[in-house]
Amino acid sequence: MRPNSILLFERLFLGSMAVGVINAFLSWDDTMATLAADPNLAAFGNIFIYATLAFSVGINLLLWFFVARKASTVAKWIIIVFFGIGLVSMPFSIGTLPPLSMIITLAITAMQGAAIYMLFRPDAQKWFAGETVADLEKTFE
Repeated sequence: MRPNSILLFERLFLGSMAVGVINAFLSWDDTMATLAADPNLAAFGNIFIYATLAFSVGINLLLWFFVARKASTVAKWIIIVFFGIGLVSMPFSIGTLPPLSMIITLAITAMQGAAIYMLFRPDAQKWFAGETVADLEKTFE
């Protein structure tokens, strides 16, 4: 049985992905305007945006699977590195977003940060080490 920290990681991480997809569709018009304004990107058309969204969701689902279902330490650190890159690049991109997208992006970042925190709790550390975690809280429910 997976520990509570991994279950919370899973909910927060998948929730942040869902909110991210919703945010992508809410800001679709702004994204398309930005795409059309850049002649280098305009040549790709809508397919580029769809492919980018599908690729990023696919990579995140793959990482989620390996962390939450297979206890992969490598996938855990890849998620952490991606989160760190996102944090470093956020100040450069957050000001260019519309207000609603900016708020949603900050919420997504908070959810991802909380999800990553769950990966460092003691029961999660045992999960990644391959130890069995007895969840006595749920025994008497």
